[in-house]
Amino acid sequence: MLKYRELWPDHPFTFRIPYQRLGGSATKDREYVRAPDAIRESVITLLADLDDEEWIYWCVDDKYPIQLVLEKIRQFVTDLLHSDSISGLLFCRCKALLRRPEDTLYPKEWHNAFGDVYLERKAWHQIWIHQFLKVKVLRYLFSQMPDKIGSAKQMDHLKDGIPKPTGLRLYVTVNNFAVFGESTHKGTINQNCYESIAKTTIALPNWFRRPNGKYVINGKL
Repeated sequence: MLKYRELWPDHPFTFRIPYQRLGGSATKDREYVRAPDAIRESVITLLADLDDEEWIYWCVDDKYPIQLVLEKIRQFVTDLLHSDSISGLLFCRCKALLRRPEDTLYPKEWHNAFGDVYLERKAWHQIWIHQFLKVKVLRYLFSQMPDKIGSAKQMDHLKDGIPKPTGLRLYVTVNNFAVFGESTHKGTINQNCYESIAKTTIALPNWFRRPNGKYVINGKL
């Protein structure tokens, strides 16, 4: 949240934060939602009062923004609000979406009102990177997850076994407009996240005082 305030000072988001025991006081840009421990039920609880067709910004806390091309991202927001056929838009093209387009993307190009090109994703590729989604996308994905999930990492494999309905049309921009850092790896804090936090007033808990030396960055401008 601090990085979004820094990089996008007038962002339109109200962050929904699930908690079990340690909540907080609501502010103009955050609210705390009591949710079950289980990952699946926690996400479903966060969405409980939202309509399937409502747009949300899906931003799991294992990622944080490093660079955002705000002029373009604001245009994407305008475009999405006037589109009936799009269910999700990712503006950070990286990993398999960049390296293996023949496996992860359909070849047909879609042009928005501002001249940008979108490509449709074949499955759930890069669903964990921050992006705009309609509520029904997450509601469906997590409703298909098992009740008990051993770890967040396990969800990478679980999602690959869930067929994506053709009606949930997820796109990615051909060009990249954001850079995101990954916060952790197998329960340890990545070096890039450690160095980013060290520049703030955020206090690291004891178990995050030793970075793992890994730099994990998604996207390149």
